[in-house]
Amino acid sequence: MNNSTALKIALIGNPNCGKTTLFNQLTGSNQHVGNFPGVTVEKKEGSIRKHKGVTVIDLPGIYSLSPYTAEEVVTRDYLLQEKPDCIINIIDATSIERNLYLTLQLMELDLPMVLALNMMDEVRASGASIDIAKLQEELGIPVVPISASKNEGTEELTLRTIKIAEQQQRPKKLDFCKGYVHTAIHSIAHLIVDEAKQAGLPLRFAATKIVEGDEPVMTALKLMEPEIDIIGHIVEDMESHLKTDREAAMADMRYAYIEKVCAATVVKAGETKEHLRSVKIDNILTHKYFAIPIFLGIMLLVFWLTFGLFGAALSNLLAMGIDEFTALTSQAMQSAGVSPALHSLVIDGVFVGVGSVLSFLPTIVILFCFLSILEDSGYMARVAFVMDKLLRKIGLSGRSFVPMLIGFGCSVPAIMATRTLPSERDRKMTILLTPFMSCSAKLPIYATFTAAFFSEYEALVMFSLYVMGILVGILYGLLLQKTIYKGKPVPFVMELPSYRFPAPKTVLLHMWEKAKDFLIKAFTIIFIATIIIWVLQSFDFGFNMVTDSQNSMLASLGKLLAPIFKPLGFADWRAATALITGLTAKEAVISTFAVLMNASDTSAVISMLSEVFTPLQAFSFLTFCLLYMPCVAAMAAVKREMGGYRIALAAMTFQTIIAWISAFVVYQIGLFIF
Repeated sequence: MNNSTALKIALIGNPNCGKTTLFNQLTGSNQHVGNFPGVTVEKKEGSIRKHKGVTVIDLPGIYSLSPYTAEEVVTRDYLLQEKPDCIINIIDATSIERNLYLTLQLMELDLPMVLALNMMDEVRASGASIDIAKLQEELGIPVVPISASKNEGTEELTLRTIKIAEQQQRPKKLDFCKGYVHTAIHSIAHLIVDEAKQAGLPLRFAATKIVEGDEPVMTALKLMEPEIDIIGHIVEDMESHLKTDREAAMADMRYAYIEKVCAATVVKAGETKEHLRSVKIDNILTHKYFAIPIFLGIMLLVFWLTFGLFGAALSNLLAMGIDEFTALTSQAMQSAGVSPALHSLVIDGVFVGVGSVLSFLPTIVILFCFLSILEDSGYMARVAFVMDKLLRKIGLSGRSFVPMLIGFGCSVPAIMATRTLPSERDRKMTILLTPFMSCSAKLPIYATFTAAFFSEYEALVMFSLYVMGILVGILYGLLLQKTIYKGKPVPFVMELPSYRFPAPKTVLLHMWEKAKDFLIKAFTIIFIATIIIWVLQSFDFGFNMVTDSQNSMLASLGKLLAPIFKPLGFADWRAATALITGLTAKEAVISTFAVLMNASDTSAVISMLSEVFTPLQAFSFLTFCLLYMPCVAAMAAVKREMGGYRIALAAMTFQTIIAWISAFVVYQIGLFIF
């Protein structure tokens, strides 16, 4: 193809159909994340590898084009307004009947379209088969069999899609109806020809949506009262003959056609091996009594592997490399006769501050490797299903578990992920609870303190902190349900995908994204924060360089706030200062300690923390770090999603009060026991 050709390809499918895997295979790392213009729903875009100018837009996973959820509205509006050059509709070939329901609706848009029949390897393994040529003939659109996880068929899919897009080859069939539904759709279509053209809506799509009672389409067509009256009579006549309502009539029509297509093209061999295997595994992992203990056990194993077996060793190795590089840089600066102030800024400020955080990169990458494996295998969908019953007790549905789970990585995308929740009440409650889930930015704090005070029980202490965050979040949720957000959560419907081996490429890409995010933060926010900390702890208010940091501006500020934390067991000004800088980024807590203690490396920070804390005080400090207000980026996300600074500041203040009370209780109980 001509490299100068600019094509927009929309990628769309049901949740859990392999859409993300296919998007990653098509684009590799040539992708970026943003928001759809004017709305708060995330979108991903990427350039197809080896095809310059061809952009893939990853639309939200949906089941239909009805305007009921934010994802459906965004997807529908994008397709109608932007009119991409081609649609790739990816479907799960192992559940072809259910997936084709969306396909028929997409075809009604009369846009160039290719059907990507995913997971064909599983279909073949089960002994089943699909007649691709016959399926193409029945649907009137190109069909390409693929296996996204194994990167099979993706090159052919790319070439077919580009060809269809360039030739603007539209579906050959748009009419799947018969009987009274056929009469209703075609009668309405004749009635609204001019209005649909003026509104820029595909005629078939507009007619079917009017039959369904779609309000946005009715509004867009600007129908006159006589036309609305005629349409009402047409729909009533259809309903009375079929003895069902308008939406059910349309659904029955589509499924009747899908059944006919599948009867002609699909040869089943019973249940797939993957499904049978999934049922057997689910008998254990979603067991009424054992599901949650198993989940906690799996997470404990993940923490042990991350912080005990692999993460600690790799972090120590990287720390040694950073220390060696710091020492060489220090010697080079001294040999060059660099001034003591500049030497101190670079070595004691930037290198120590950024280096102390950077050494935890392997730990964070390993943790997200395990989490990605659990997610891509299909296990996390089961956890959401299991958690639905528990979350309902605090007024939420299992759907809220997904943003909360993302919160263990970073609060910002987790808060943004609440946009997919259909209920405004559920969305706001989930936003307020998500910051209680311990984000990955706090891992350097936990790792440093557990190494300093609880080296024999690192995984257990780490696990207890995560559980504590969840428990406090539950109590807060109960409080919100009884006060501000009374009511019941919306029903939770979720398809459980078959268990599958995660695609190594997807896992590696996920790890790279987390590593990249961490490195960007280390060399931007934390870099700037360490310079500011160094300046504040190196100078007094007259901007005279101090020999003792006790006389610095930072010490004065820390001493002013230290009494607030005395009841929690830590009244040292350095602890108070670290908590303040932690608002820029939680990793800055450790880099602040490194700068304030003049520690040469991470191991020096670990050994020197005993000057500031006892083990009980350290655990109290960890409790406060776990629960107090998140970083400024997360606060900005809360402000944006909740609709104003006032409510965001109120939420953050209340969360910090909860953190103070929790740390106070932990410390007082500890004093009583020990």
